[in-house]
Amino acid sequence: MNELMVTILVVDDEPYNLELIQDYLHEDAYQLFTAIDGEDAWQQLQLEPEKFDLILLDRMLPKMDGMEVLFRINKHPLLKFVPVILQTAIVAPQDIIAGMHSGAYYYLTKPFKQETLRGVIKTAIKDKQRYESLRLKLEQKGSNELAALYKAHFEFQSIDEANQLAQLLANTCAQPDKAVIGIAELLINAVEHGNLKIGYREKSQLMLDGTWLDEINQRLQSQEHKDKKVCVDFIRDDGLIKIIIRDQGNGFAWGNYMELDPLRVYDSHGRGIAIAKMLSVDEIHYRGCGNTVEIIVQAAGVYM
Repeated sequence: MNELMVTILVVDDEPYNLELIQDYLHEDAYQLFTAIDGEDAWQQLQLEPEKFDLILLDRMLPKMDGMEVLFRINKHPLLKFVPVILQTAIVAPQDIIAGMHSGAYYYLTKPFKQETLRGVIKTAIKDKQRYESLRLKLEQKGSNELAALYKAHFEFQSIDEANQLAQLLANTCAQPDKAVIGIAELLINAVEHGNLKIGYREKSQLMLDGTWLDEINQRLQSQEHKDKKVCVDFIRDDGLIKIIIRDQGNGFAWGNYMELDPLRVYDSHGRGIAIAKMLSVDEIHYRGCGNTVEIIVQAAGVYM
């Protein structure tokens, strides 16, 4: 999938809202399909589960509620990988948390502006492209050659190396396609926020400017950061995989990111740790100031 070939299913029971969204997105090269209620949406999704790259889903729908549609999407073997943007007039924190537990990590609060809609869609698309790339390369590697790996130590510096190591380690896990996302998120966090000291607000601006990766590459070559490495210890023991990640940063307030904060659901980033915890791995434990984190996940060949 590339951004010029994105197919979006827009689900809303108000004709005006459907027209407004189509108008807001007319400058973008998206192919839009619409559904007027939950049953209509679910029928389209079931009929062609690989057709859609993104779902813009209204929470309040006739015939089948948006949360029920979301629940079914999350249980479907193919649809569960399609990002869902939940649009709603309900903004209570507990409702956002409920949506996230059902598989929605992107939100729009009605009424929304054109730039907000376009920004959230672009964020969801970029995340999907990144996750698809991780899973595709994961499938190409296979896991047989890692069956005898019980202990190992790794060191890396760059985002590319983080992704490559995530793919390698995920192949030792019971559900590699899920594990690779969380492992990659935490390895990348160790690079950008740990070793390279890119703060949350600074990343927001870099993402807005489209210069995030350029800034990372510049810092990797700088005198201050060029020798910094992220250390990773791998341990397989009693059917479990333990991955311990240590960066050379000063830590961060990790407790604020273990759950998706309702105040951050509209941001272009900040979901990685929460997604890793809820979607990808069994346990996440931060230590001390936050520059060390331990991941625990079921090993390949062990199913709960």
